[in-house]
Amino acid sequence: MPPIRIAGVLLPGHKRIAYALPYVYGIGVGLSQKILSEAAIDPMKKTDQLTEAEVGRIRTLLEKQFRVEGDLRREVFMNIKRLKDIGAYRGVRHAKQLPVRGQRTRTNSRTVRGNVRRTMGSGRRAAAEKT
Repeated sequence: MPPIRIAGVLLPGHKRIAYALPYVYGIGVGLSQKILSEAAIDPMKKTDQLTEAEVGRIRTLLEKQFRVEGDLRREVFMNIKRLKDIGAYRGVRHAKQLPVRGQRTRTNSRTVRGNVRRTMGSGRRAAAEKT
């Protein structure tokens, strides 16, 4: 059977379906198990062992009940854009690319701030040889 494409994402064939579904943006392991129980599919089955009927049940459930992939990404982007437009504190933090959820920035935010320091000796040239 050819690789399964759900919501525009190719699912890996060698994994169990319960762990392959989270490859779709917006679906985690817990939600994938809920979807599989509603669709009456064994979560231990590998992705390449699914029948066309089972894949169709998963697709219809995702289309009817959940917002995934492009629609969800667009919604998240629009929410962030709205926060920026109204000048909310969270929007300002997003615009400055700083931590948004209350993390401290005096320390522990080097990667976000772009202040990545290395260890003391990194980047040094080898010492000149003694003559």
